[in-house]
Formats: sequence, C-alpha cells, structure tokens
Amino acid sequence: MTVANIAPLTQSEVNQLAVDWYRKLDVHAPLEEYIPFLAEEGLEMRFPEATVYGFDGFKGWYERVIGIFFDEVHTLKEVTVTPSGDKANVKVVVKWEASIWKPPAAKSERIITDAYQTWIVQRSPKTQNPVISIYIVDSLDYAEGSAKL
Repeated sequence: MTVANIAPLTQSEVNQLAVDWYRKLDVHAPLEEYIPFLAEEGLEMRFPEATVYGFDGFKGWYERVIGIFFDEVHTLKEVTVTPSGDKANVKVVVKWEASIWKPPAAKSERIITDAYQTWIVQRSPKTQNPVISIYIVDSLDYAEGSAKL
C-alpha cells in the first residue's frame, strides 16, 4: 500500500488511541496488551528517566515503572492532532497521579502532575490502526505539594 492509499489519521482515532493507552497504564495491563498500540519498527519513547527503543525497550521501562508507581490515574486533558501525510503530530496533555513509596518511609507519597507530551502516530502497515511511533514526555508541571520524580 502506498502512502497515497493510506487514509489520513482522524482526531477521533487518535483520541481513542490515547484513551485506550492511558486506561491500560492505569490498570497496569499485561505487557502483551500494549503491542497493538506501538509501532513495530522505529519505536522511540523518551521518558524523563530514560529513552527506550523498540518493544523490548518499552518492556524494560514498563516492568520497572509498574514496580515503582501504584494507584495510578491518568486523566486526558487535551489531544491535538495535526495530520502530516501518513502520520500525525499529536500534542497530548494528561494529568498523571501516582503513589510512590520510598523505603523506609512510613507512608507513600503522591505525584500529581500535568504531563505535556508529543507523539508521532502512524497507521500500522498490518492492521491500518493508529500506532505510536514516537512518544516524548516534553515536560511535567507538578501540582503544589506534589512529590517529584
């Protein structure tokens, strides 16, 4: 299929991708449930603590963070899609809340932040569904009194 034959990504499709993505993060879904969301080739994910490549890189990051953060809640605030040929540049703002416990502290701490992100989304050549090929956490805007990463 050539680029000319690929339907442009719609705001609705990308919104649904973001909603489904964050729902899975909230419940710490099994790793294999993320496969349909991520590009098979060229995946790059830049988090505040690491840049990872490919599904194996995501796997290592995910397995680490689900052992650190709990009681997570992602509230999608904004998804702005700018189509560009067979891809779309997406600006995402998500409120992220998570608890973290740092031994030997008597209590956990709560992180509350707005995460500003840039995604590049494209259609999967296999499924024609939108997938994330680049995922960048641009900045974090912590709420007053929030714990920090």
